[in-house]
Amino acid sequence: MRGMDFQLTEQQELIRKEVATLARSFSLDYWLEKDRKAEYPTDWVRAFAQAGWLGMIIPEAYGGSGLGVTEATLMLHEICAAGAGTSGASPIHFYLKRRYLPRIATGEIVMSFGVTEPNAGTDTSRIQTRAERHGDRFVVNGRKVWNTNAQHATHTLLLARTSPRDAAKPFAGMTLFFTPFDRAKITVREIEKLGRAAIDSNEIFIDGLEIPDGDVVGEVGRGFYHLLDSLNPERIFTGVEAVGIGRAALERAVQYAKDRVVFDRPIGQNQAIAHPLALAWAKLESAELMCLKAAWLFDSGRPCGAESNTAKLLAAEAGFEACDAALQTHGGYGYAKEFYVERLWREIRLYKIAPVSQQMVLNYLSEHVLGLPKSY
Repeated sequence: MRGMDFQLTEQQELIRKEVATLARSFSLDYWLEKDRKAEYPTDWVRAFAQAGWLGMIIPEAYGGSGLGVTEATLMLHEICAAGAGTSGASPIHFYLKRRYLPRIATGEIVMSFGVTEPNAGTDTSRIQTRAERHGDRFVVNGRKVWNTNAQHATHTLLLARTSPRDAAKPFAGMTLFFTPFDRAKITVREIEKLGRAAIDSNEIFIDGLEIPDGDVVGEVGRGFYHLLDSLNPERIFTGVEAVGIGRAALERAVQYAKDRVVFDRPIGQNQAIAHPLALAWAKLESAELMCLKAAWLFDSGRPCGAESNTAKLLAAEAGFEACDAALQTHGGYGYAKEFYVERLWREIRLYKIAPVSQQMVLNYLSEHVLGLPKSY
């Protein structure tokens, strides 16, 4: 999009169409089965890798397509709108601009992301995983939680302290590593959770993991600041995924409201059914616009912290409300797995918590947009 022109380019329209076609070739029954079996969607990932979508925003020099966050936003929306939900979006989500990029683009590498710790929570400065230098390598010991893909990962993106926490500069002294997932040194315990069973979440215990200097991402001691570069795109991506999930649920609900006849009339004729669905549509439209605005700002090299956070905030709310209205529209059948919306309802709930909670977004907007005193 250019300036105030809301018309997608010909290339962007083609991306939406081709991704939607590929995503919808995997049926809702496919995702129902993956959810039931808690089975990683390997053939889904392979299909997107073979079509070249995994490397969409990876630079061409590293084997990717070199497109922008806007194009990736359109792709993730279509994935979720097809009904794949976060189970389908999560495996496509990660990227890293380092020497492993060509293999990530082709799907050879499965990455696990290790930042969150059980005793640190939102305050990343207080992580306790340590990386101590031994000659030309680091030795890591510690513990992480909510690691996605650790059951299948070939590599991990890991944040660890390389120097003690300094109260004056609490986010300094942390280093980011991208290294093979050595299962001889990493113990994995899967976490049973509400939704997204097809994509595993785990607690990991690291005992003597050796990482060579070459696996340091960026500069030693500046790992947290390197992560900051990815925060705005992550909020945009999760925002538009929430919009897509809401749209998938809304699509199911609208069709059900047309087909379901009670008291000799389709239930969609009743305003108690129609109005929540109409309101859900309006809120999803508004949230998507904020996601696209944030993506456009990012691709234009402009500040977009407020817009990216707002996109995530509004989209998580709109997506959840749409899924909830869809489940309610189905009545008792909404509670049944065979009508598909209960899975979307379970999966969308995550977006109000991760990758940043709604409350922390409001803290950010209060401080950085409104200029109010910091609350934490």
